[in-house]
Order: sequence, then structure tokens, then C-alpha cells
Amino acid sequence: MSNEDLSRQKCEACDGQTPVLDRHEAARLKAQLNEDWEFNEDHREIRRAFKFKNFYHTIEFVNAVAWIANREGHHPDLEAGYNRCLVRFSTHAIGGLSRNDFICAAKVDELFR
Repeated sequence: MSNEDLSRQKCEACDGQTPVLDRHEAARLKAQLNEDWEFNEDHREIRRAFKFKNFYHTIEFVNAVAWIANREGHHPDLEAGYNRCLVRFSTHAIGGLSRNDFICAAKVDELFR
């Protein structure tokens, strides 16, 4: 799964002036991620559900995602339960998707391998 190595790139700071990715560019970048990533209904976020053996493995994953997010300065919304975690990326400062969302999603893909 060659992804112009999104997982090796760094997030860049976004502000309210950063343009939201258009649907074509967002689809091109999403195609470079694991196929389980999906757009939400209005294409303003990408999300992926992860399954685990137990609570310990779920929380271990959540902590690893938190470490990645803090290092990149780009934070997802996480919904965790006993053996599952939903990871949702969107760039809150612009109300939609930026390249940072796909960079972080690629890093989460690497983590889950």
C-alpha cells in the first residue's frame, strides 16, 4: 500500500485560512489508506472502527493514538469501549478535511499493522 508515504510526513499547522480539501483530493488521499477508512455523510471527516481482543488492548491502542496525535499536534475524536475504538479525523480549525487528517490516519494504519 504505497501512499506517497503519508505515514512518514509531518502535519503542518492549520488555521482558519487553510482550505478544506475538495472531494477529489480527499478521495485520492483516502485511496492511499487502509480500505476500512470511510468518509462521513458530508465528507468532512474520515473514520475507521478498530476491534480488539479485550479492554487492555483497546486502551493500549488509544494511548498509542494519543501519543501520535500529540506528536503531530493533530487530534482525532476517539470513541472507545471494551473491545473497540472508533477513530475520527477532521481538521476542527477549518471544519473539514486537510492533508493532516490523512497523514495521521496513515500513521494509525502503521500502528495497527
